[in-house]
Amino acid sequence: MPERKGFILRSLDTIERVGNKLPHPITLFAYFAIAVIIFSWIFSTLGTEVQHPDPTNDEIIQVQNLLSAEGIRYIFQNAVSNFVNFAPLGTVLVTMLGIGIAERSGLISAALRALVMSVPKQLITAALVFGGIMSSMAADAGYVVLTPLGAVLFAGLGRHPLAGLAAAFAGVSAGFSANLLPTSLDPLLGDLTIAAAATWDPVYAEGMNIAMNYYFMVVSVFVLTLVGTFVTENIVEPRLGKYEGGIKEKADSLKEIEKKGLKGAGLAFILTIAAISLLIVPEWGPLRGPEGQVIQSPFFSSLVPVILIMFYVPGYVYGRITEEIKSDKDVANQLSDTMASMGTYIVLAFVAGQFVAYFSQTNLGLIMSVSGAEFFTEDGDWWYTTYSHVYPCCRVY
Repeated sequence: MPERKGFILRSLDTIERVGNKLPHPITLFAYFAIAVIIFSWIFSTLGTEVQHPDPTNDEIIQVQNLLSAEGIRYIFQNAVSNFVNFAPLGTVLVTMLGIGIAERSGLISAALRALVMSVPKQLITAALVFGGIMSSMAADAGYVVLTPLGAVLFAGLGRHPLAGLAAAFAGVSAGFSANLLPTSLDPLLGDLTIAAAATWDPVYAEGMNIAMNYYFMVVSVFVLTLVGTFVTENIVEPRLGKYEGGIKEKADSLKEIEKKGLKGAGLAFILTIAAISLLIVPEWGPLRGPEGQVIQSPFFSSLVPVILIMFYVPGYVYGRITEEIKSDKDVANQLSDTMASMGTYIVLAFVAGQFVAYFSQTNLGLIMSVSGAEFFTEDGDWWYTTYSHVYPCCRVY
């Protein structure tokens, strides 16, 4: 008889079935873009409009109909510009040029293996989770390198290999947006946030940069490492039971050439940081602000090429030492392979760029924001009067 599943397992099965039936993200954004076009016609026909949120601005914001003659012309004439001007497109591609060299030369894979295999046995679970989190700097490298490595390491220690596999997988998946270093996700998410903020307050958006989430990312690394380690050792591994497979696997140690390459890459990384610091630390640094500012300076608006250099130089040095890079042709081929792997992202950027542009052009986003604010403002006094005795510290403004 099959084992009867509890509520949690049945819920997870339902989520899995629903998730598997969702369309591809590219298709979803195409649906969103079509929906914006249809809603723009509906709300334009209904005469939906709001007062501009700026008290000094008397402008009436109306919905722009994309199914009108002018709207159809906009769709056709701006298809290319909507794609090219999609905020994260260029920044992600430029960032991936540096990360691609570090990944395809073998630097990131070797660094992850060195990290996990050099820690004491008592910390192997934490090292696997931490390594999985840090692997987000190289997209899917953690799934390829750490997941099988985690199973092999646990088997070698007489622990259940599935627990090691799960720990590595959890670190890569749950910690995908956390890191101690900026990754290709930061330009993507940062530019989207800046573009959204600019629709409401362009002046405020000018002071934002792609490192806006850095403090949160750093703290998340340690929090997720602790949580992942606790769940693995206290919930997952005991549930799997004692490992009696009798198979003692041994993880492949780093080759001497790889160790030499890591040392060279580490030295190159330190020298690169030192060279970049000369552009921002001294008072005469060219990337300082007009009055010597550091936070509001050209440096923070130039983080994309900085990330490119920080990954490219150590990756190139590692590749030269290990002979993965023998000439400029190898560099060109690795860069080309990296861009080839970004094909899905480029298609997604085209479709998402149309959706974002349509949403902005129709004014639906601004109207939704103003209408939502007015709803909470008008109902706030009623909510406070009714529930202030329960939540005395809260009020909706």
